[in-house]
Amino acid sequence: MKIDKVITSGKFRLDGGEWDVNNNVYIIGDASAVYIVDPAHDLDAIEDAVAKRPVRGILLTHAHNDHCELAPAAAERFGAEVYLHPDDAPLWEEANGDAPFVPLSDNEQFQVSGEAITVFHTPGHTPGGVVFHLPTEKALLSGDTLFKGGPGATGRKYSDFDVIIESLRNVIFHLPPATRVLPGHGEETTVGEEAAHIDEYVKRGY
Repeated sequence: MKIDKVITSGKFRLDGGEWDVNNNVYIIGDASAVYIVDPAHDLDAIEDAVAKRPVRGILLTHAHNDHCELAPAAAERFGAEVYLHPDDAPLWEEANGDAPFVPLSDNEQFQVSGEAITVFHTPGHTPGGVVFHLPTEKALLSGDTLFKGGPGATGRKYSDFDVIIESLRNVIFHLPPATRVLPGHGEETTVGEEAAHIDEYVKRGY
């Protein structure tokens, strides 16, 4: 299995605010098929990276607009379904109205390249936030649940700092310390590097 990354630029909008952001879009699979994780901002750039490989699905870590609003167009272009945890339905509807998605569930698995992608529900940044674990690649696509330097932001509506800390402690930090953390924005880190600082993150409150 290969993990390709495309960095795209656009706007994050929530609660009446708007911010410029760079998003990490991941394409996972091989020559036979791929999944696209969090298509954002620039569908043509994502299509170039897909390089005519069949797309089995669009996997969303959460439904903030910068991660999900391109998903319906991506689904149409690639002939694939969109997968999202149903607890993020209110945010999805803000971005995409009644566009359809397939509900994700905790511990659900997808197969590509003969390998598993496991879904873990990690609420806190949003109620339906998830991460995608690729054990054979020793990698975790963490969306906005975990970044280099701490957990995702919890200062917006539907967010909860105590909940995201529990998601880190009870789910992500049980993974092998060497697991690469590939976030929705910014640089990668590892589970072990971030787990070592959990008490600092709790003390500072973000």
